[in-house]
Amino acid sequence: MRKVYEPRPYQLLMRELMMSRPRCNIFARMGMGKTVEALTGIDMLNAIDGTQRTIVFAPKRVALSVWPREAEKWGHLRDIKVMPIIGTAEDRAKALHQDANVWTINYDNIPWLVEHFKANGKPWPFTRAIADESTRLKNFRLRGQGGTRATAIASVAFEPIKWWVNLTGTPAPNGLKDLWGQQWFVDGGRRLGRTFTAFKERWFQPAWNGYGVEPQKHAQAEIQELLKDVSVALDPKDWFDLADPVMNDVYVELPPRARRKYREMEVLMYTELERDARTHGIEAVNAAARTVKCLQLANGAAYIERGNNEEWAEVHSAKLEALDSIVTEANGAPVLVSYQWNSDAARIMKAYPKARLLDDKKQTEDDWNDGKIPMLLAHPASAGHGLNLQRGGNIIVYFGLWWDLELYEQILERIGPMRQLQEGLDRNVFVYRIVARDTVDEDVLTRLATKASVQDILIASQKRRRLV
Repeated sequence: MRKVYEPRPYQLLMRELMMSRPRCNIFARMGMGKTVEALTGIDMLNAIDGTQRTIVFAPKRVALSVWPREAEKWGHLRDIKVMPIIGTAEDRAKALHQDANVWTINYDNIPWLVEHFKANGKPWPFTRAIADESTRLKNFRLRGQGGTRATAIASVAFEPIKWWVNLTGTPAPNGLKDLWGQQWFVDGGRRLGRTFTAFKERWFQPAWNGYGVEPQKHAQAEIQELLKDVSVALDPKDWFDLADPVMNDVYVELPPRARRKYREMEVLMYTELERDARTHGIEAVNAAARTVKCLQLANGAAYIERGNNEEWAEVHSAKLEALDSIVTEANGAPVLVSYQWNSDAARIMKAYPKARLLDDKKQTEDDWNDGKIPMLLAHPASAGHGLNLQRGGNIIVYFGLWWDLELYEQILERIGPMRQLQEGLDRNVFVYRIVARDTVDEDVLTRLATKASVQDILIASQKRRRLV
């Protein structure tokens, strides 16, 4: 039974931009209805200009289930037929010949899609495109210097594609430099510079520590002004009385032996760990590798190399003990745990035999939402998009931390305040971040906060006036 769609005022802002600007950005937080509005825009354009083929680029899980499910959910979208281009090369080729007007494909298969038509001597058939989670295009560079996926689609991005919409809730997860690649698909470099080099030279300068670049003081305001006419940014806090997640940073102290191992890696870029009564040397070949090893040691286990098999050695259990305190405090309520390393997932599952790993099976998602899983372990890279986990719980624990703000925010929003509101649940969201004191964990927290501030300022600057 299809539902009657009654758009909220902020969704009308999305629609207004899509219908007035054939190439634009919609920066809206998770749960604000970007997908249904994008499909509504396609339906309206079909009614005005005739039905044309639309291609949607999205993370695999989203392309496979979210877009088709959304089209089937609403009554006004009965004329929209969505076909995922997923599976083997044969499956994907067959999908292109199905009765549909919207096709969805995961980003990894974009090069295949472009080459498929070239190899068969057929013209590119899509005249409209949507880049869902458009930050996947942030590494695009001209002359093939960036990511292969974005480079492949760039060859058809303006001809014959005439209508292009970027959708994301996190337009600048790693700072302003993430904007150029996405914006190029909107205007070909007219606003931010034809090349990434020109973009950097205009608004960035070498970082104070000699690594990479940082924006100049005038960059934020100028970039925001240039994007204003082709962007709309929406934050649920402007439209709903949402309580911020209740944040709890749980600090742990490394035991003396673990502290020694950590300091050796930090200073000497080398330490030794024991596994199976054998001593294994662990060496970091550069600063980046040292940071990874330090993060692993802060969590309690680090990887060692034994032949061709990657194995790990446990160093301490301080974070496991902190997790146990959080679980005890939860008093039986389900807990979503974000982990970074398979070694951490294995250690947690050993301590909690009833815990489950999030996988690609719909049944796992359903079991969590039905309260059948007391602890669900999820890696941010696999749980960030297309999952609705809010019914299953309102407690998330970051057992390990990583630098990527987008993944950090995406997994939080799976059960975040907006998702709770969508489910009709009036309850707070509790966030626990387990932090090893005096380690790189603290640097990650600081860096995440810095990136968030840049992005929040960007979104705030792009907010358009509400419809009356």
